[in-house]
Amino acid sequence: MKSTQRRSSFSINTEIKINAKPEVIWEILVDFDNYPKWNPFIKMVKGEVKVGNKITVKVVPQGKRGMTFKPKVLTFEKNREISWIGKLIISGLFDGEHKLILIDNNDGTTTFKQSEKFDGILVTLFNFENTRLGFEAMNQELKKIAEAKL
Repeated sequence: MKSTQRRSSFSINTEIKINAKPEVIWEILVDFDNYPKWNPFIKMVKGEVKVGNKITVKVVPQGKRGMTFKPKVLTFEKNREISWIGKLIISGLFDGEHKLILIDNNDGTTTFKQSEKFDGILVTLFNFENTRLGFEAMNQELKKIAEAKL
């Protein structure tokens, strides 16, 4: 008798309203060299962030050791969206699609959405609370920096 593993999924979705235009926030988001100075969650992004390229990303969820991985860039739309997908060893074990989205509210403010969809056989083994807290901390710091530029 053959046994089959079920794939599970889990999503984290956060958002924050920032009193700055998307162009101001985008400048901060794509200045990857400065991430270690302000970003409490994504500590490093190295490589050419271009659709189809693999980059190196280091994340440090609150209260946890950091993890470095090499995701593939899915989207890079100026002033709108950056996304990538990473995997643990092989696809299907533990995959994560991370998105950073800017929505222009057309009133001088921007809604920043950060999300990740985790998928794979090993998803049920992980607790994602520290990751969610890391997203929220990053969102707050991004808001602080963007609004200070005004």
